[in-house]
Amino acid sequence: GLDTPFCSFVPQDFGDSIPGHGGITDRMDCQMVMAVFAYIYHQSFVVGQNLMVETILDQILMNLTLEEQQTLFMKLGQILNERMSVQS
Repeated sequence: GLDTPFCSFVPQDFGDSIPGHGGITDRMDCQMVMAVFAYIYHQSFVVGQNLMVETILDQILMNLTLEEQQTLFMKLGQILNERMSVQS
């Protein structure tokens, strides 16, 4: 009569695969996993990072060869000179 296809399905949980698990325990496991992901997301994207210019430059220069560092220095000089001439 009024039964829908969803009424015949039993909600799946870990009750069969992990003895002693099921019901509220499954929901709490999920909440703990989501809390970890939420914390990582918050720390990575929401909280402002207190980075100093020196720290950022150290991280950039750490992976560059001396030649690449010189190219970067020259390019930054060009960009700054262009910006200074636009402001004048």
